[in-house]
Amino acid sequence: QVQLVESGGQMVQAGSSLRLSCANIGDTAGNFAMGWFRQAPGKVREFVAAISYSSQTTNYADSVKGRFTISRDNSKNTMYLQMNSLKLEDTAVYFCAARQHPFMSTKISEYDFFGQGTQVTVSP
Repeated sequence: QVQLVESGGQMVQAGSSLRLSCANIGDTAGNFAMGWFRQAPGKVREFVAAISYSSQTTNYADSVKGRFTISRDNSKNTMYLQMNSLKLEDTAVYFCAARQHPFMSTKISEYDFFGQGTQVTVSP
C-alpha cells in the first residue's frame, strides 16, 4: 500500500519561498505519476501541479505557473514542490497524490492515493 507523507508546510510572508516534500513510505513498487493538490478553507480541492513517473512531463495550474516547480527523485521515493513568490491566495492545505499509472493527470479523480496534507499559510 502506498503511504504518502507531506512535510515542509509553515507560515511565511508574502513573497517568500517554501519547499514541500512528499515521501512514499509504503509500497514503492510500480511506476506512479504524482501530483500536488490544495484546498483552501471553504473551497474545493484543486489541482496545483503534476509530474510523470519519468519526470519528462509536468503540468501546472495557471495560478502557479512560473512560480511553482514540481520535481521528484525516484531513488528517494520523494516528490517536491518548490514554491516561490508566494501570495496570500496560496494559503491552503497542500496534498500530494499518486496514481497507478506512469503518465500524469490534472484530474483529482484519477489519483489513487493521497497524503494527509501540510498547511501552508501566507501572511501579508
